[in-house]
Amino acid sequence: MGAGVAVVGTSGGLLAACSSGSGSGSGSSTSGTASHPNGISSATPKKGGSLIFGTEAEEVGFSPTKGTYDTTGILYARTVFDPLAILAADGSVQPYLAKSITPNTDYTVWTITMRPNLVFHNNAPCDGAAVAANLNAQRSAALTGPALTTISAVSVTGPLEVTVTMSSPWVPFNYFLAGGIGGQVAFIAEPTWLASGSQTKPIGTGPFVFESWNPNDHFTATKNPHYWRPGFPYLDSITYKPIPDPDQLLASLKSGSVDIMHTSTSNVTASLRADGSLAYIDDSTKVAGEPDMACVLLNLSEAPFDNIKVRQAAAMAVSSAQYSKVITNGVQPPSNGPFVSGTPYFAPTGYPAPNPTKAAQLIKEVQQETGKPVTLVINHVPDPATTREAEFVQQQLQTAGMQVTLAPIQQANIINTALLGKFQAQMWRQFGAVDPDLNYIFWSPTNINSVFSINMARNTDPNMQAALIKGRQSTNQADRTAAYQEVGRLMGSDIPYLWTARSVWSVAAQPKVENFNNPTTPEGSGAYGMISGAVWPTQIWLNT
Repeated sequence: MGAGVAVVGTSGGLLAACSSGSGSGSGSSTSGTASHPNGISSATPKKGGSLIFGTEAEEVGFSPTKGTYDTTGILYARTVFDPLAILAADGSVQPYLAKSITPNTDYTVWTITMRPNLVFHNNAPCDGAAVAANLNAQRSAALTGPALTTISAVSVTGPLEVTVTMSSPWVPFNYFLAGGIGGQVAFIAEPTWLASGSQTKPIGTGPFVFESWNPNDHFTATKNPHYWRPGFPYLDSITYKPIPDPDQLLASLKSGSVDIMHTSTSNVTASLRADGSLAYIDDSTKVAGEPDMACVLLNLSEAPFDNIKVRQAAAMAVSSAQYSKVITNGVQPPSNGPFVSGTPYFAPTGYPAPNPTKAAQLIKEVQQETGKPVTLVINHVPDPATTREAEFVQQQLQTAGMQVTLAPIQQANIINTALLGKFQAQMWRQFGAVDPDLNYIFWSPTNINSVFSINMARNTDPNMQAALIKGRQSTNQADRTAAYQEVGRLMGSDIPYLWTARSVWSVAAQPKVENFNNPTTPEGSGAYGMISGAVWPTQIWLNT
């Protein structure tokens, strides 16, 4: 779920996972039907038909420099645009629109070479100049620009070639071009349309062409008859219907009014798992990079969380294991850091273990030192599920002796509030990324200022910056792994977030929907399936 960022009249795609809900990482099936249990089909595809996709949120618009590009935004983007690269099934980055993406030996210069004869939906060429125009627009955009400050120059060095020069080594830069959550700079829009600032009627190279968008009702696109990938897409059209109420979304799938849906709501996922008539996948056992993590975002620049004792007490008071059991019925596993078991970046973080007695003792110490009670407000989106999560955290913090008030903040304003620092704590979900470097902007102390901070927790620990630089610049994967394990440990001691659970996304479909979790690279090899509720529409077909 994303949100508009009114402070700059737009919303942040690189803020893709920021929200007050819960969500996660990549495609792994736990249930389904015998014919296609994992959304993967080896049958001969049938052409034609229209698909209706139910989404859990609406997008604010299509522009890669302005849209939220949360899970719904990524789906929209993959429909009308194409990314420069794609994540392969083995987790490596492979070319997509680009023919090749190669660095020099020290990763300070990257060369992007485009495939020949690519055209946008309006027949304008998608060449080196178009890519350069997109990258420079991203560099100058208010919210995507901070993620690209390492780029010092973008030059057109040939009709199909762009050279991207860095001010310092940027080893995982290609992951930003892979078109997943957090990677909206990957999507290439027709330059004239992009420069217009429009948020609708997008023009890309993608498998479908924009037809209509009625915000909060539907977005429809029709088959691109001149798509550059031979044989694709199979569908005649695709329509996305935002249905924010998770129970209504589930009912829509079961009634057949939508053909496929995604969700990050635990009780809906549990219901989908139990329904053997549906094709089903979730990301509970497989993750690309790191999943979305449910947490409470703390403002370390304001009382009471500018006091480490209060943060320690809060961490000891809020039990992730109890949260997982009570709030998610065990669907979402407990967490104590930004990385999960099974990924190389996971290691002990030193995050405080639950200890209500010690938490209460620390709060009493703070009250004695300051001469006043510890009071705070927790912001949350006022939907029933998130309200219940906020009430759980409120109760646990009050047990430790804090005075806690809940404040409903509409989804459209929740990210603004965090960026501007006008909060003490917020129910939150963030950090899903195919590589941890995509979260650099959120964790770097260099992204803190007095007015507008992409580092929304406002954690100033200089050791965090050192670890992030090591993760970005090291060419040795073992060194990068160690750097992000250090990031986890620093979060365990700094406590900018109260960890609650690892989010889990699921996708389910009517039996007629084939191959929704089986994307391929242009060369025909397997690509990575569902990530954080986003699939690829290109290869989906209907068995009707």
